[in-house]
Amino acid sequence: MTTGRARGAAGNQSFIRDQMKSFILERGLKAGDPLPNEQELMAQLGVGRHPLREAMKALQAVGIIEIRHGFGTYVGQVTLEALEDGLAFKMSQSMAGDLRDVQNVLEVRQAIEVGLADEVVAHFSRTGFDELDPLVALMEAKASAGEYFPDEDWAFHQALYEPLGNSLIIDLLSVFWRTFAQVDARLPGARYTPADAAGWHRDLLDTLKSGSPEDFARSMKSHFVGIHTRLGE
Repeated sequence: MTTGRARGAAGNQSFIRDQMKSFILERGLKAGDPLPNEQELMAQLGVGRHPLREAMKALQAVGIIEIRHGFGTYVGQVTLEALEDGLAFKMSQSMAGDLRDVQNVLEVRQAIEVGLADEVVAHFSRTGFDELDPLVALMEAKASAGEYFPDEDWAFHQALYEPLGNSLIIDLLSVFWRTFAQVDARLPGARYTPADAAGWHRDLLDTLKSGSPEDFARSMKSHFVGIHTRLGE
């Protein structure tokens, strides 16, 4: 960890945050590992108590460290909570404007899901569809009763990607899912019907069973049509 006092309050904060991240990375520390106490950090970094505490609060806010009052400071479990909070705020702001940020989130989610068509089709062609069949059947049953089915919808998409073994995909999609859910009811266009949504998922499952990544990717794009229409695209 480099010593020396950075110039200016903003520089001091940046300096402390960078040094703490370097300290964690250089020593290969993992979530839950203890960090030096406040007095040791002040001495090593050559900074005062107030700027150190402010910098540590900023690191805690994004999950890089965890402050356990009365016990000490530890390496944190980094999550996407800060990203989710930021996206939710930007999307809420966008609702009063041109909806550009809402469109951006939708486009990123679509790019991820369409882009994974090859991997998804390859996996389910080997393993079968036992988990997906009942989810789509339940969607159709709820749609017949005029009900939407957000829980089953998310469970279907989660089931598509969890077997790929990339937890970041699930984390990102869940962030996009939850932030979009916060503004869904306030989108300007007419909402698609439960029957429409069930039909899209039945088509996704059918094209997945066909074994064609191109057809599955095409169905995934169609799955987003209803939302794009509500955004005036």
